[in-house]
Amino acid sequence: MPSPTPRRRLKIAVLGAGSIGCHLGGHLAPHAEVTLIGRPALRETLAGGLTLTAAGRPTRHLPPDRLVVATTPDAAADADFVLVTVKSAATPTAGRELAEHLRPGAVVVSFQNGLHNPGILRAALPGHTVLAGMVPYNVLQTAPGAFHQGSTGSLMIDDTPEGAGLLELLRAGGLAVEARRDMREVQHAKLLLNLNNAVNALSGLPLRDQLGRRAYRRCLALCQQEALAALRAAGVRPARLGPVPPALTPALMRLPDRLFRRIAAGALGIDAHARSSMWEDLERGRATEIDALQGEVVAIAARHGRTAPANARLVALVREREVADAADARRWTGSDLLAELTAARAADKAGRPV
Repeated sequence: MPSPTPRRRLKIAVLGAGSIGCHLGGHLAPHAEVTLIGRPALRETLAGGLTLTAAGRPTRHLPPDRLVVATTPDAAADADFVLVTVKSAATPTAGRELAEHLRPGAVVVSFQNGLHNPGILRAALPGHTVLAGMVPYNVLQTAPGAFHQGSTGSLMIDDTPEGAGLLELLRAGGLAVEARRDMREVQHAKLLLNLNNAVNALSGLPLRDQLGRRAYRRCLALCQQEALAALRAAGVRPARLGPVPPALTPALMRLPDRLFRRIAAGALGIDAHARSSMWEDLERGRATEIDALQGEVVAIAARHGRTAPANARLVALVREREVADAADARRWTGSDLLAELTAARAADKAGRPV
């Protein structure tokens, strides 16, 4: 009796192999043919291999000879799945470049922050299936080639037959993942959580320390309150991703520290290494995704005749920080940042320029 034909290993390309891209690609590499596509500096970053760490999990290391690294999108030409992890501002370019190279039948998955990236990719790739994905946790590059997952949660992806093969691979790689039929609502819920990225970046603190201080949480609560009002005006009801409904999250953030720690122990189950991706961008001198986060809230509010002054002020502060000399960059205390955002809201209410 002839032996069964071996199953072909799927080919995965990760376009935008930064912290999230290397994390995903590293977990998939033992189970698929993975190509990491990134900036030219990626080759040097991964010269010693790729190391993945997370609290409570064994360290994983892929030596350099187990990695395929590329710097141009044509490396995705024969991929079965392309995971897009570029910053939101780079999505139109990514779509145009992929359109020139993807083979028929290739499935594209957007594992990006922001609300519009899957739609942008669909418009650029009309002959391909484009799925929305969501990464709920923090991944930080701690050293060249070393990427640490500092918090927990399940990846989420559109529940479609086209994504089944990727779901299987992600689970084989040890990653928790859910297939969801409400990814639009999931993306809006993730936006609410990501509004902390700017607060964390301006604080200069690890996430656990920053979220453990009420003044910073009150800053986040102001941003979430404005976002929830804008989303209600837009007719969007964010998905519930944790034990607390989105509508109650601002109230949770305002609780005194001791009570917050008791109720939201899971939120502080973040290890000491975790920081926001926006903090990492500012530290490395890169443009941030502030326009896709606080900037998105401001835009939604404006479309429905509302304002979002706390979010608008954070957009301005992050943009100032993007161009500031690192040595002169201000580290905002919680009380100072809260006063700044409160003043912006008061000025907006009074009709004064902020």
